[in-house]
This record gives sequence, structure tokens and C-alpha cells, in this order.
Amino acid sequence: MIYVTPQISLREDEIHEEFVRSSGAGGQNINKVSTAVQLRFDINNSPSLSDEVKERLLRLAGNRATSGGVLILKAQTQRTQEKNREEALSRLIELVQKASIRPIIRRATKPTRASQRRRLDEKRINGERKRLRSGRED
Repeated sequence: MIYVTPQISLREDEIHEEFVRSSGAGGQNINKVSTAVQLRFDINNSPSLSDEVKERLLRLAGNRATSGGVLILKAQTQRTQEKNREEALSRLIELVQKASIRPIIRRATKPTRASQRRRLDEKRINGERKRLRSGRED
């Protein structure tokens, strides 16, 4: 089990890893060794996540998720398979943690009568100050 939050834990069989060759510069080693990891996580068919979290995770994943709801993360910055594997897994955990946080709904409120009065009094004082500064006295 992979613990994400106190309420959410992912089963290891839900995550599929494939090791591929890294792209970019690296000399002979990069052409011979498959150190990059491609982590796949099927969001839509995950029994560990609620529908609410799945929806937010798909939105957070953006173009990293396929149209079928499979999240694909590729990690290739490290030189070893194990470190790339850890990096990809930590990115998955971070995404699921962000998706598990329910956004706060903003409710529009009216300013209080006292705050409106303070604002108008301040405007009046500032206007008076500027009028006196310019030398105009109406």
C-alpha cells in the first residue's frame, strides 16, 4: 500500500511502471540503459479514490492524462531506475494529495454599513486634503 493521505492509500497493483530509454544528451550510457520510468495510473478505474477526487485529479493532470483517464508520468532526470521510480511515485502522490483537497467555495458578501461609512469618510478626508493642498477653496 502507498499511503497518500490518512484517508487515501493506493494499492501497488494500481500503478504500472515501464522502464524506457531516456531522451536527450548522455553519451553511451543513455543509448544502452533504460533508466527512465513511465508510470501509468488508471484514474477512472481506481477503487481507492472517490469520484470527487478522480474528477479533480483529471483536471489537475491536464495533458498528462489520456482521454481514457490514464495518468502517465515520465521521470528521467536521475541516472538510476530506482531514483527515477521514486521521483515518478512522489509526483503521483503529490498530485493525488492536491486533488484530495476540497476547494473552498467563495460566497459573495456585502460590506458592512460601518465599513461603507468608514470608506466614505476616508474619501471625504482625502478629498479635503487635496483641495487644501492645491490652494483651491471652494
